Amino acid sequence: MKSIIIASTSTLHEGSYLEYLLPTLQSHFKNCKSILFIPYARPSGISHDDYTQKVAQAFFAINIKVKGIHEFENAGDAIKNAEGIFTGGGNTFLLVTQLYQHNIMQILAETVKNGTPYLGTSAGSNICGLSMQTTNDMPIIYPPSFQTLGLIPFNLNPHYLDPDTQSKHMGETRETRIKEFHAFNAIPVLGLREGSWLEVTGNKVTLKGNLSARLFKQNETPTELETESDLSNLK
Repeated sequence: MKSIIIASTSTLHEGSYLEYLLPTLQSHFKNCKSILFIPYARPSGISHDDYTQKVAQAFFAINIKVKGIHEFENAGDAIKNAEGIFTGGGNTFLLVTQLYQHNIMQILAETVKNGTPYLGTSAGSNICGLSMQTTNDMPIIYPPSFQTLGLIPFNLNPHYLDPDTQSKHMGETRETRIKEFHAFNAIPVLGLREGSWLEVTGNKVTLKGNLSARLFKQNETPTELETESDLSNLK
């Protein structure tokens, strides 16, 4: 049975890394003495070792050890044998490219679908949807495919931002970008605001956190979903 936390972000304003999620993660990974971290998204170009160390410091607070997937000789075996898995944020194009280059996209999907507890933040959340095409990231590298894990039957837009009515910026809003996606794709998109996450238990998908989320469907007016909304039938 799937057990997944899909978070919009790892860090809230004036908070430390994963701090706001730690109570949830303590329960989520309660049967794990250690977790496997996938650092491939490399935010700001940080090294795999430095990124893993950052994650290890956060999980130390809940007595869970962390080891990076890059430390293993065989990435596929590392995923299959992991007690729990965390994929961090950064650049989704880079993350997806690395998952395909290491031939582990399908292995990761199957492992999580079979019940290994999974946490994704930002880019690590983007890959939980059907495709990565609603990411906010720059295309710094070209992945073999935009298809991702398919752990949920829709797409995500983490770090979703509402239009600022006071701003003089004349460029496209996040909502406009998602409408552009829907000009060519019928997949629903959930805009997850900072501090929100999805809890997936089996086939049940529930919105968590204190904020609403914005749901976009092709040729429909966007709607607001309140926290604790059930998204299990969204597809």
